[in-house]
Amino acid sequence: MGKIIAIANQKGGVGKTTSAINLAASLAVLEYKTLLVDADPQANSTSGLGLDPKTIKAGIYECMVDGVDARSAIAQNDLKFLHILPSHIDLVGAEVEMVNIERREERMRDTLETIRNDYDFIIIDCSPSLGLITINSLTAADSVIIPVQCEYFALEGLGKLLNTIKIIQTRLNPKLEIEGILLTLYDSRTSLGNQVVQEVKTHFKNIAFNTIIPRNVKLSESPSFGLPVIVHDAESKGAVSYLNLAHEILNKNGLSK
Repeated sequence: MGKIIAIANQKGGVGKTTSAINLAASLAVLEYKTLLVDADPQANSTSGLGLDPKTIKAGIYECMVDGVDARSAIAQNDLKFLHILPSHIDLVGAEVEMVNIERREERMRDTLETIRNDYDFIIIDCSPSLGLITINSLTAADSVIIPVQCEYFALEGLGKLLNTIKIIQTRLNPKLEIEGILLTLYDSRTSLGNQVVQEVKTHFKNIAFNTIIPRNVKLSESPSFGLPVIVHDAESKGAVSYLNLAHEILNKNGLSK
């Protein structure tokens, strides 16, 4: 049975989608069957893997709202072990359309349970909000990764997200765990970046990943090629960092080959 990991933070610009794409790709390169679920109406994970959201006929929206079978919506990828359940702009309206649907917080869980045994990992790229789609994602997940950028307002809003996670643990998904806090956009040349690393490591030492994701040109430009960074430039610092993160998660879950 595959492990479902949501990547969530209501703040934008923290490297959430970058982390979703490149963690999924790194797990796939290590030959773990991996599904990336694009649960963000901006559909950046979809385009970041070379798909045009405008041409998507069925994606996570149709699965959650219309009950479309997830297997028919999954798209292939150049990486043998990586698939994607794509998104498009219609997902913006899903929160309104699901208001009167029974068990509306569990629609994604229902969708993913039908394909869970097909994969080793299912990575969910959450919307940058704490709305119904993100609640669905956290309700479906076994654990959550929280990306935090190494900048001045890094910890702003983190308390609100942790509180939301506690509410979901209490009411909807008691098995939800925090996989870890992931420091992103790190620039070792700045004292501020180093200060944020120290603060996070001090306050969240039990759940902060050892791996830190640096600012990296190859990471920034790879989405424009529709490629994960490990395909775009496998030797870049960004690619190596996400591969290290994949190994760290595998070790934590007792799955290292």
